[in-house]
This record gives sequence, C-alpha cells and structure tokens, in this order.
Amino acid sequence: MSRTPEYLAALASTAVPGLDPVTVRAVLGDSPLSVDVAFVIDAQDRHWVVRAPATAAAGAALDASVALLGVLARRLPFQVPVPKGFAAVPEGRAAVYAALPGSPLDFSAIPAGPGLAGQIGRAIAAIHNLDRTMVDDAGMPVYDAESYRTRRMADLDRGAGTGHVPASLLSRWERALDDVTLWRFAPTPVHGAVRGQVMLATFSDPQDAATAQIRGVTGWEQAMVADPADDFAALVAEASPAAVESVFEAYANSRIDRPDAQLRRRARLAAELSHVQSLLTAVSDGRADRVRWCAGQLRRLAERVHEDDLLPPPPSAAAPKATVIAADVAPTARPHHDEEADLGDGAPTESFDTDATTELSAAELSAAELSAADLPIRSGDLAEPTGDQARDTHPGMARSTSTSSDSEGSSG
Repeated sequence: MSRTPEYLAALASTAVPGLDPVTVRAVLGDSPLSVDVAFVIDAQDRHWVVRAPATAAAGAALDASVALLGVLARRLPFQVPVPKGFAAVPEGRAAVYAALPGSPLDFSAIPAGPGLAGQIGRAIAAIHNLDRTMVDDAGMPVYDAESYRTRRMADLDRGAGTGHVPASLLSRWERALDDVTLWRFAPTPVHGAVRGQVMLATFSDPQDAATAQIRGVTGWEQAMVADPADDFAALVAEASPAAVESVFEAYANSRIDRPDAQLRRRARLAAELSHVQSLLTAVSDGRADRVRWCAGQLRRLAERVHEDDLLPPPPSAAAPKATVIAADVAPTARPHHDEEADLGDGAPTESFDTDATTELSAAELSAAELSAADLPIRSGDLAEPTGDQARDTHPGMARSTSTSSDSEGSSG
C-alpha cells in the first residue's frame, strides 16, 4: 500500500458528506491492479470501503467500471459495490462504497456438492448470461474469440521479452495458443478477476456449506466481453477437483447457452497465464521486488505443470459390438411345460423356445439402427462427489480474521 489508512479515511470523509471516520484499517485489495484499499467505520456505525488507485492505469480502470456497476446492480441476483462518492487523487479518483454483506471465500476450502460450490457456479452463470451490449455500452472492452487469442499471444510475447518466463512455459503456452480448436467459444460478459476475495458469502448455519448464499461480488475493474473461461481460472488453480466439478455442473445447468467443450482447458491455461499478467503489471509499475517475486512464481510453475495437462482428452473408442434384435414373433413363441423343472409344490415352470428369436438381415439391421439413433437420449446425471470438509468457521470462507468488508476492498 502506497498510502496510509489514515490518509484513505480522510479521502472517504471528503468523498461522502457526513462520513466522520472513527476507525480505519488497511485491507488486502481484491484486484490485480494497483489499488490502495481501507475499511472505515464512521460515527454512525456505518461501514465503508475506500479504494484509491496507485497508478494512472488503475485510475482509468476504476473510472471505467463506474458506469457498468450502476447497471449491474439492477440485473444481478447479488449485490455489487456502487460508489457513493469520489475524491480526487493524482492518479485519478478514489471511490467510496458502502460495505457489502458477507465474508470473502477461500477457494481451496470449498467443499464439493450443491451448497457453496453450486452457489459459486450459479453466480458466475448469472454474469455470463448478461446481455453483452450492456457491457459494451458501458465502455468496457469487447473481444471476439480470435481477437482475444491474439491478445493472449501479444501478452505472452511481452512476457517473453522480460526474460523472466521459463522457456518450457513459453513453448507450452505457444502450443496451446496455436491450437485453433481450443479457441472456439462464444464471448460473454465476464468479471475478469473472479477470486475468493471478490466473492462474499453468508451462511445460515456456520457449519453447513449447503446453507451458503453469495451475497455480493466486488472488484469489477477488469470486466469485459471476452472468454468465459477467465472467470474459472482461480477456481481450477485453487479448488479441489471435486469442488470444481460441482461448480461447473451448477454453472452449466444455469447458463442460457450451453458452455463450450474446451472451457475447462482454457480455464487452466488462463490460470497459468495469470502469472504473466502479474509480471507485466509489476514491470509496468516499476516494482523490482514484485518482478522478482513473479519470476520466482513462474519458475515454480514450470516445475509443477505436466506436459499433457493442457492437451485435449483422448477420444474414447469402443469396439463395435454385434447387434442381435429380437424379431416380432411373439405369436409363435410357444410356452411349454418343463416337467423336470416342476417345483416342489407342484407348480410347473414355463420356458420359451429359443428358436423364436431370429437374426435380422443386414438391410433390416441398418434400418433398425437408424431408427434407434433418432430416439432422444439423455446422458446420465453426474454423480455428486464427496468433497473436503470445511476447514474454517464457515465452509469455504477465507481464513482472514477480518470482517466481510475486508473483501469489499475489492469492491470497485
């Protein structure tokens, strides 16, 4: 943080008439951008979040998201932070928001099942179901699939130019970006930075994840129309496979349009490329310590990844099986009495002649198979996996001792 909490409290007092700060504390920001965030309680016991950009780029992003937030507040099933006032700073404007209810989440502690994981999946689906023209009209970026792939390639080239990206990762990501089959998706409105810190949840039963409700989502500075996979990047990187499965199942069931088949692969790629984004931001901000930290993260990532975990799953090829169909010969089936198989109480058993079943000719078999192919087939329901037990006061809640407003730091 480049500004003290006391300075941010003074900005809040300037931005909102009648806001008389009593206590203030710095909180962890929820945005990849350089933003200073503080939580303020005023003399009327009202809770506020103040966000001040630390760079001109962050200031521009904060301003751009303001128009969108006013529209989102009327169209989403959860709350978003709407600014109540602004204060001028050299990098742009500091914004002050009323704190939203709920506590930030720890994605690594999300249990599988329809509770919290289902709530997360439905919340992301609600964002992706928004009318894309609404995001465009608010002045946020809009990409189609090909232009977004081109943007990813340009970011990777810039990352390679820093000299801090291992060669093995460059080769891995270039192969994925060159795979055009991976980039066939319908662009949707996206949050752009979904992480545990930006999702605020409440629990009617603190020990039961099934009672979770997503109450708010903060940190909208990177909203755009782009790849829906971006909003799953943090989830696939941090949550257990069983929890990820539950999130995707709830998401697919809540989407207006069917999710594309490569969504999860691109989500994993987006999670890895987020390290490049962090590196580029650190270089742009001139923060040498942060650049060294990002370089270390990339080296560790290169040691963790597997060569084939971005490849498509191999196609399942089942050996063809001979098909024998019972002919419609019920009238000629002849039940007869099997005297040797009489039961002890004298009741006879019945059997049918096996010659009443015939094999169809090749022409008849083809016609029968075509008719069967026309029948509607519903895939079986996914088995609900058993997830990890909740590790915190609320299942899936971040371990921070701060209150819900801490995550509000992300509110913009």
